[in-house]
Amino acid sequence: MSFSNTNTGDKIADPYKEKNSDVNVTIKEKVEDLTDFISACKFGMMTTRVGDSGALVSRCMALAGKESGGIDLIFHTNTESGKTDDIDSDSHINISFLNSSGEWASISGTASIITDTAVVERYYHPTLKAWLGDLGDGTHDGGPHDPRIGIIKVTARTATYAVIKKSAISRVAEIAQGVTTGKAASVNKLREISEQEVATWRSSNKMVE
Repeated sequence: MSFSNTNTGDKIADPYKEKNSDVNVTIKEKVEDLTDFISACKFGMMTTRVGDSGALVSRCMALAGKESGGIDLIFHTNTESGKTDDIDSDSHINISFLNSSGEWASISGTASIITDTAVVERYYHPTLKAWLGDLGDGTHDGGPHDPRIGIIKVTARTATYAVIKKSAISRVAEIAQGVTTGKAASVNKLREISEQEVATWRSSNKMVE
């Protein structure tokens, strides 16, 4: 089922999407442009679902790494935080990124909490001490062996993103023209990476990891 509030007949109901959709592009270019954008943003909003209420909660998270050719994302976590409770009860997750130019990305998938020491050490960074603190008991010190430090791995399922394809002046002109003429502005490269494309990319990058 899908929501509709009107009937546009043979007219395109969403001309913005039609005008900006960038479909004639390879999986390689789509994924690489997405991962480059994510790396440049570094900070994203992680949305999880609270198990007992179903409420959606978003938190700002710093990207700690990427796997599977860049499509799967790695974040640090305190294992004793609310987000690990959310993920434990419902692994579905969304990560979104936005920059000041209006470019954005949304990655949907599933999350897993990894506490394996080798994985934690691989992605450990000393700045984690500032977030976890040293409890002074010789164990929970914010170091690489602190059992509170875990990894959230987001295994992507689908992704949608928009990156700018024109200069700021050109975009302003497009929008102004759209206001005057009623024609949708062509300002972005609007791309979707399907579940099948994600699976194909991940499979082709298994030997690279």
